[in-house]
Amino acid sequence: MKNLKFAAVLGAAALVLGACGGSGDSSKGGSDASDAKKIDYTGCLVSDAGGWDDKSFNQSAMDGLKKAVKEIGVKENSAESKDSTDFDPNVQSMVDSGCNVIIGVGFNLADAIGKAAKATSGINFALVDSGFDEKYAGKNTRALLFNTHEAAFLAGYAAAAFSKTGTVATFGGIQIPSVTIFMDGFVDGVAKYNQDNGKSVKVIGWDKNAQNGQFTNTFDDQQQGTQTAQQLIQQGADIIMPVAGPVGLGAAAAAKAAGDVYIIGVDSDWYESTEYGSITLTSVMKEIGASVFDTIKEGSEGKFSSEAYVGTLENGGVNLAPFHDFEKKMPEGLADKLKELKQDIISGKLKVESPSSN
Repeated sequence: MKNLKFAAVLGAAALVLGACGGSGDSSKGGSDASDAKKIDYTGCLVSDAGGWDDKSFNQSAMDGLKKAVKEIGVKENSAESKDSTDFDPNVQSMVDSGCNVIIGVGFNLADAIGKAAKATSGINFALVDSGFDEKYAGKNTRALLFNTHEAAFLAGYAAAAFSKTGTVATFGGIQIPSVTIFMDGFVDGVAKYNQDNGKSVKVIGWDKNAQNGQFTNTFDDQQQGTQTAQQLIQQGADIIMPVAGPVGLGAAAAAKAAGDVYIIGVDSDWYESTEYGSITLTSVMKEIGASVFDTIKEGSEGKFSSEAYVGTLENGGVNLAPFHDFEKKMPEGLADKLKELKQDIISGKLKVESPSSN
């Protein structure tokens, strides 16, 4: 896979060793009530910075763990990271606690999870949004990856159709493949809309051909998201897709304050998961919870596989959320066109590409 080794190397560069800031059994992310008989298998998560209530990828992963507890009867443990200095000790705390599978949530955990997988026998390891570097990969490792450019293409097409100013925008948290893959699809979707309709809607914040654009260099500081969105709004953008974890909530705050700007959410359905439903046009959903659940389920059945999970439009691992309050405001013919484009992507008739695809 094109981005796996690069992902792990960047993840390693982001790590700084330090004291553990994790927690034990998590009480967040859903109900502990179980519909299944308890089994002797423990699924464990280690969060990226941002924590379990980030309204984004960490929370989605926790939802998957909670579902496994409820429906399969597995036991759970988790460690919440406040910053990169927590990664190594948090992963080690899960190793020491007797987990059967340990899943790192996010690209930045690639080195910490990889080192533990290499050094530990009898425990399986998985990574959300990253592959394992060659020096760490083995039979006890699994990458959980998502071709989000497929769903982001649909979001870009819709954004161009809805835009009143003729300018839409996207920006990222940190320039890593799991972020830029969203932005690539978004840009291509706008380009397709322009081609189909003889329009010239402009995308600011990301140049796909040059692979450079606007980044906050953080997933945590929401003020950076607000400031970046304000800059994009000043340049005429009336629809913004922030690919920046919790930083995106800062962008949503700026959009709401502007009064005539809308947001496209990422990872989860922001209409449901955030307080900004009224300005959320749609969301590019990445079914992290499903990949976590499937990995734990397979492990509990003795079927853990080192073959990477890749979420696509075809298998439902990525998708475009409903338009909710904007359903009745959709431009004529757009709903049918998006269905057509989705089927064309699934069938291969329409090629949607990104340097970061899996």
